[in-house]
Parts: sequence; C-alpha cells; structure tokens
Amino acid sequence: MDQIDTPAVVAGEPQGLAARQDSTIAVAAFVALAAALVVLFRFPPVLDYPNHYARIWLLSGGIGEQPFPEIYAVDWSRTFTNVGIDILATWLGPLVGADRLARTLLFLAIVLPPLGAIGLHRALFGGRHHWQTAMLSLGWCATMIGGFINFQIGLGMALFFACVDLRLQGKNPALVFAWRLAASLLLTVMHIFSLGFYMAIVCGLEFSWRIDILRSKAGLTRLVGRLALAIGACVLPPLALYLHTASLPNAGGNGLGLAWNDGVVLIVLNLLSAITTYVPVVDVLLVLPLILICTRAARAGDIRMHAGLAVAAGGLLLLSCISPRHMLGTGWISWRFPIMTALVAMAMVCPFANLPRRQALLLSLVINLAVFGRTGWIGWNWWLAQKDVAAVESVLKRVPAGAAVLPLGHEPETVSYLAHSNRHFFWGLDTFRHLPTLAVPVSHAFVPTLFTAKGKQPLSVLSPWSEIAVPEGNLLSVGVLSCPTMLQQYRDFTPYLSDWRSRFDFVLVANADILDRYVGTFMPSGLTVIEDAGFAKLYAIDKTMPAEPLAIPAGCATAL
Repeated sequence: MDQIDTPAVVAGEPQGLAARQDSTIAVAAFVALAAALVVLFRFPPVLDYPNHYARIWLLSGGIGEQPFPEIYAVDWSRTFTNVGIDILATWLGPLVGADRLARTLLFLAIVLPPLGAIGLHRALFGGRHHWQTAMLSLGWCATMIGGFINFQIGLGMALFFACVDLRLQGKNPALVFAWRLAASLLLTVMHIFSLGFYMAIVCGLEFSWRIDILRSKAGLTRLVGRLALAIGACVLPPLALYLHTASLPNAGGNGLGLAWNDGVVLIVLNLLSAITTYVPVVDVLLVLPLILICTRAARAGDIRMHAGLAVAAGGLLLLSCISPRHMLGTGWISWRFPIMTALVAMAMVCPFANLPRRQALLLSLVINLAVFGRTGWIGWNWWLAQKDVAAVESVLKRVPAGAAVLPLGHEPETVSYLAHSNRHFFWGLDTFRHLPTLAVPVSHAFVPTLFTAKGKQPLSVLSPWSEIAVPEGNLLSVGVLSCPTMLQQYRDFTPYLSDWRSRFDFVLVANADILDRYVGTFMPSGLTVIEDAGFAKLYAIDKTMPAEPLAIPAGCATAL
C-alpha cells in the first residue's frame, strides 16, 4: 500500500487548546440501554423477529417436540447464505435456550453496525471523538425495525472485519489474501449483502486517503492490482458455496416479483430508510442535528475525510437509487444500501476534531440528546407494543397442540401514528405481521407463514402440510374470507386460502381492535369467537359449513 500520511497519524490526541473528546461513556450507555430494551421486552415491534424467533425455537430443539417431526425438516443443502442465526440456533440453542439466544441475536443486530462504524472511525482517525457517539443513532433504521437480523449482524461483522483488514494492509500479501478469504466465507454464510458491504469498504480502504493517487500512472496500476486481488478473495467463497448448493434465494410465488423505486418520491423515501423507524417525522427531527453538525463543519473547513471511503459511499448511494425494491422473492432489497451508505459516510469523516472545551461540550450535548432521544423514542414504542403481544399470547393459549391456525388481520383505512405508532414503521408498514407465528413455540401449532424459503432458510415443510404453507407470507385482511374478488387476487401466492374451512382449525385475527377497511368487523358464518383480547381475536372454524361465504359484505366492492 502506498505510504501516505493519514489523519490516524497526524490527528491522534488533540493539540493546543483543543478539548479532549471521549465517546466511551456514551457508547457504553447506549449498549447498556439496548441490552435493557431487549431484556425488558421479549417481543418488541420488530417486523420479522417473531418469525425468526419461532424458527430459532424449532432449530434449538423444538422441532423434536410433537407435532413438529411430522411438519418440519432441516435440510442444509437448501441454502448457502442468510443462515448465520440458523447455524447459531442449531449449535448454541440447545445449550443456552432459544429465548436467550434470540434476544442476544436481536441485541447484536442493534449494536453491531454502529459499533463497527465506531471501530473503523477510531482505526482511521485515532482518538474517541464525539462524532463517534453520533454513529450510535444508526442502530435504529428501517432494516433494524424490519427485523433483518442476519443482515444487521452482517453489517457489523463487515465493519469490524474491515478494521482488521486496515491493520493488515501493507503486510504479507498472502496473509491479507487468506484473511479476506476467511472473512468473506463468514460474511457469505451470515448474509450475502454483508459480503458486498465488506467488499465496498475494502476497496475504499485500498483506494487511499487522497484522490491524487489517480494522477500517478504507477500508483493507479498498483491500485488496480490491489483491487483485483481484494475482489478475487471476496468472490471465491460465495462462488464455491454456490457451486456446492446450487440454490439461490427465491421464495417464488410470494408476490415479491421484480419491482423498482421508479420515481423521485419513492427513491427519496427509500434513502430515508437509513434513519426511519416508527414515525418518520420524529426520526428526521432527531437526526437533523447530526446532519447540521456535519454540514457546518464542512463549511468551516474543520472536517477530515477518507477519499477512498467517500468513493465507496458514493457507489453505495448510487445503488440505493437504482437497486430494485423486490427481486428473486426477496423484499426490500433497496433498503439495504441506504444504511450501508450512512454507516460508511459517518465512518469516513471526522468533523470538529479540534474544538475548544466549551464548544466540545456543546457538541457532545447536542449529539447525546439526538442519539438518546431516538433510543428513548424506540423504547417508548416497544413499551406500547407489549399490550398487543400479551393479547396474541393470551389467545394462543387457547389453541391446542397440533392445530392449524390461519393468521389474518384488520387492515386500517389510514395509519394512526398518534394512537398506535408502534404498530407501523417506515411510512405505514405494519410491525405485527408475524406475531401469529408465535403459535409455533407457544401453542405447538402450525401456521402457514413461517419462513422456509429455499435459498434463505434450512427449514422446510413436509407433506401434506406443505400444501397449505408459503415460504414467506403476509398478514392479509380478513376480507379474503368474505370477498371473492380478494380471494382471487391473492390465490396465486396464498394457496392456503383455498378451502380454508377444511384445512384450518382456527382463525387468528391481529389488529382486531381497528376496523378493517374492507369489511369492518364482519366475519363469515361458521366462525365462533373463542377468545377476544382486543388486539387479537381467536375464532374456531366450523368445518361443516360450505367453503364459499354465505354473505358478502358491501365493502368487498372496494377490495380491488
């Protein structure tokens, strides 16, 4: 690597009258608060988490309990990536318990990405600057609240691996190549997108601190060679694993075909996924001070920047704008790149490194208020959600083991952010969609929407249960039971709705305390309320009733 003076060398400790900055206490406090939230709230409003929890429970030993040996099987040849938490569930789950392991994984998904960015920033610039506290705000984003656990953990791993890579650069090329092979193998297994993130960071670090490396033909030639070796080392592990398993992620038939953010508004909203959680306006207001700090430092000329990482961040930003929203049966692909961009962008700059004591204290105060204000906002919404979780658990206690539960919900006309902010995130998407999958560990019952996608999970559904299961499922409106037009609309990727009366024993309705936009509170005849817990209702199905609805509510006319 070309030897160039870097801020890690020249910045070091503050000089002159500059105040010493230290982010250690803030980082420790954030980690402690995140741990407290995970301990206090067993099932927070994190979209995919209950579904992951149910799968972790099965892989930790639950699959051996009745009736699951006849319903599920584990086949590791189905996938080679996105299985980090599945492997840990298989290895560690029987030792530490599924609940403890699931909470630990959720905790790591929160803290690892910002801690990794802080580690990279310290490796680059030296010292413990207040700006590193600002990076903690990125622990809360759409992919985190969406429950992309493997992806989030993979981001943190990629950043920490990049710190090791930075220390190894300039040493024995064979050692560096071997390290990158090992790192890439681990990242591929955790999540394929985390490998791409690692590649972007490594290429940025190889690029150098200053852009003038491009002005030298010899330097440019050496750079191209280093980048080729880095990319080659990163590509070999996923290629070898793919040739072994020959299975790409593709849920198929789940309604997540190729779709793009094909408009300025959609692209802007997609970019905001890096910072938004439950109510976007609140998140923007709490993040705005951090943006103003950075822009003011840039105007004052008191900001250092790593040119190579700036190029990497630019590439990730471009991908954020042009990547598809859904593809290969995988949803919200475009969400992955904005948080990558934000993590690299915050790690690549060091604003206001040399401030007088009074200004440094003010800077620290503003940053801490923004970061811990966001964490408090998350905690508030997690606390609000516990009544909903308790309602679901209450009705599930009435479900006997071995029963088949059909999960549905009430779809509101409009999202009420003031009354139920915890039930929605990122511009109106629901957070409670997968709560019914808790029927697996709580009731030992079957639900058709447990994650079993080929190419992404090792869990598969055995026949005949596979006839009423989908690899990834949504929580549809109860209107599908009454509205023929809706049933026809969803039939292709919800085959379990066909002849649902004979195939299921119970209907579990979530968000039941809100009127459904299509049918209100109407339910077809032959359904008897077994438990009404407000947010959740459980209905027993009379299997002797005819398959088609006997009455069609007027709201069905608007279902399309």
